[in-house]
Amino acid sequence: MVTLIINRLLSVREKKALDKKLNIIIGVFYSEVGTQPLSFFCRLEPRASEIRKELWVKENWSKGQFTKAGRLFKKYRYQVVIQLNVLEELRSLLLEKRGLMLRLLENPNLQEHDTFTDLMLAVFHLHDELASLANLEKLPEKDLAHLAGDLKRAMGLVVSEWLMYLKHLKENYPYLYSLEVRKNPFDPQASPVVK
Repeated sequence: MVTLIINRLLSVREKKALDKKLNIIIGVFYSEVGTQPLSFFCRLEPRASEIRKELWVKENWSKGQFTKAGRLFKKYRYQVVIQLNVLEELRSLLLEKRGLMLRLLENPNLQEHDTFTDLMLAVFHLHDELASLANLEKLPEKDLAHLAGDLKRAMGLVVSEWLMYLKHLKENYPYLYSLEVRKNPFDPQASPVVK
């Protein structure tokens, strides 16, 4: 009986340590790559003003508000209006951050976090699609529709995981949470300056 209790306590401790490591990886993704694509997605989503209202995370958000927003955006049907200048900016960002994203994917701890792994695969697929297209201006409608589908998939995963990450920061690292709230890409007046 004592052995079972000790094993259970050790496994809980190991799970917490793994969660902490995973959230560090997720934090690196969002600080280096992730919030910029969120702002690009806002520019491509025709209902961005609706989304902004729901994702305008504030300092005083409760667990319930994070849970509600998480549920809403897991089911949300994103729309995309292709804008070539935004795709060019996104392609440049993803090409620039390719090495970092590869290093993140190499981390063996990611095997324990399916949703973030799915996010990384969706973003990498979008990267590969954009990188392989020489001239975005001359794409046929069918290819643009395919890119829109890739963008919707990536957008849904990036937004959902971002909400989970912010919830984690609020519960464990309020000083990091404060900065992320001030830099929120869904806040049109976002500024890292404390006001």
